[in-house]
Amino acid sequence: LEYDPRDLLNIVQVFLSEDADAVFGSRFLTGQHRRVLYYHHELGNRFLTSCCNFLTNLNLTDVETCYKAIRTEIFKSIPIESHHFTIEPELTIKLARRDIKLYEVPIRYAGRTYLEGKKITWRDGLTALPAMVRFALSDRLYKEDPHGSHILARMSRAHRYNQWMADTLKPFCGSRVLEIGAGIGTLTRALLPRKLYYATDTNSEYLRRMASTFSSRPYLHVAYCDVTKPASFPRPPGLFDTAICLNVVEHIDRDVTALRNIASVLCHGGRALVLTPNSPWLFSSLDRVLGHHRRYSRLLLKKRCEAAGFKVERIIPFNRFGTLAWFLNGKILRRRYFGLGQIWLLNMLTPILKLLDRILPLPPLSLIAVLRKP
Repeated sequence: LEYDPRDLLNIVQVFLSEDADAVFGSRFLTGQHRRVLYYHHELGNRFLTSCCNFLTNLNLTDVETCYKAIRTEIFKSIPIESHHFTIEPELTIKLARRDIKLYEVPIRYAGRTYLEGKKITWRDGLTALPAMVRFALSDRLYKEDPHGSHILARMSRAHRYNQWMADTLKPFCGSRVLEIGAGIGTLTRALLPRKLYYATDTNSEYLRRMASTFSSRPYLHVAYCDVTKPASFPRPPGLFDTAICLNVVEHIDRDVTALRNIASVLCHGGRALVLTPNSPWLFSSLDRVLGHHRRYSRLLLKKRCEAAGFKVERIIPFNRFGTLAWFLNGKILRRRYFGLGQIWLLNMLTPILKLLDRILPLPPLSLIAVLRKP
């Protein structure tokens, strides 16, 4: 009972009043009372909190607090690696990296003396410092799930690559955009601002994260949308002039039906930008872990889009060099993910790969279909 159980009620109240994702109790904010004990121990706590704040760009006052409350669906999706007190910086850093809404509330604290059984020592502080650096560099933010969240989180670190993809799409984007399968909003950021933008997904954690990230943009709406269910599509006044659907239809068994559903919310003459994985012979362990039903050829993609009622304006080959990486990781090594070092290398080399993409004698990793609704 170092911590007063009555303060749990105050923590719960923040979830109700502020729609918080996590709430930490702080022993150093103004509370009703706290037991006066070890100055050196407090210095150690404040030092560790400052180090964690530096790495996360948060302004917490008490990282090492015992009272940490996290929404269940978020907590269950975090891969926990610690077996001791490094759980404190691990949770804090991973929550911060996922852009959650984090609050602090003052709590009462009546700490024990070492004679009464206190366990924390300076050795735990020394253990915490390298752990902070390790978790700050790691991208193990999500457990493996059917949505491929762990791969999506890793790919989000390739900022230059994602910007390259956005730059390829921008010339075809209008002012009223529906993005289907927006994930955590990596591409969305690069395509803003627009007159109207709907970022949609079926994953509740992705929707929560985007709602938090884009809350200050009145023209952007975050909504649930299942491309296989027409009733789930957002229906603002007026139709969309652009629909963006990247790495989605290969997950759908009835892809032509999904494309028809997309066409139904487009105005006449509106465009759909559909990115799919290329080359059926490249299907591998990476496709299976991502839940792909198929990879497309140029001819197959064209036929499916025309069967859905679209006119194919052009099909753009994208990322020829990526075919080598996919073949090596998926077909040869049979991996279920890309290494973090590979993602860093991709990000670093993207300006060069972008220049070489038109002349490399390789099939592209992806195809971008630019479609027009007649």
